[in-house]
Amino acid sequence: MFVSPGAAHALYAMKNEEYKLTGWDINLQEPIIRTAFGFDTTDYLLDITLPPDRSEWKWKDEADFEEAVATGKISLEQARHIRQEGELAVKQVQEGTSTFYDVWENWLPPKEWRIPELLQWR
Repeated sequence: MFVSPGAAHALYAMKNEEYKLTGWDINLQEPIIRTAFGFDTTDYLLDITLPPDRSEWKWKDEADFEEAVATGKISLEQARHIRQEGELAVKQVQEGTSTFYDVWENWLPPKEWRIPELLQWR
């Protein structure tokens, strides 16, 4: 996951079990805020997917997003801003230098990395 400070989206490199890049996902969300526990954000429900070559894009989870707008959980004005952010993020991804994306397409985690254990909250 890649997040730029102040950006209302995050970019995910989506990989399968063999770490082969299957595509890119733009998660539309409130800009992240650092907290004492890590980072906080609020998901806007609407995402964008792109194939590995970033050539085409499509909205994802539009029904959930439209339901949130229809029920007033997301205002019409906020919905317009969220979609604008999505279109801006797509433009950045599609026009970004291929060297950035190539590095992450071929990235593999170090062999010594292990999945961390979750802490139990009391």
